Amino acid sequence: MTADTPLGGRLDDDGYPAYTMGRAAEMIGTAPGYLRAVGEARLITPLRSEGGHRRYSRHQLRIAARARELVDRGTPTEAACRIVVLEDQLEESQRITAEYRRGAQAVPEGSAAG
Repeated sequence: MTADTPLGGRLDDDGYPAYTMGRAAEMIGTAPGYLRAVGEARLITPLRSEGGHRRYSRHQLRIAARARELVDRGTPTEAACRIVVLEDQLEESQRITAEYRRGAQAVPEGSAAG
């Protein structure tokens, strides 16, 4: 750890892999095997510690928890993972479209270069 990156700053980082598999599973109310399953389905990819242990970030846990909601409603794990990926892609596309529309509205009519 460097002096300019204190541990407190890292723990505030949503992407910092601060949680062990056991703690992560406990936080989202599931078994460690579920986290392995969503990892195998490539929904999330935990960081590996120097000792080879999986570590999860808060962001990854939110994604896994969303998939777990679908599984709890009867959706197979692989399908739930695909749904979560598609939801994320849709959200990103909607964000890009909204940015494009805002930019297009900011350009005065008749000022298009041609």
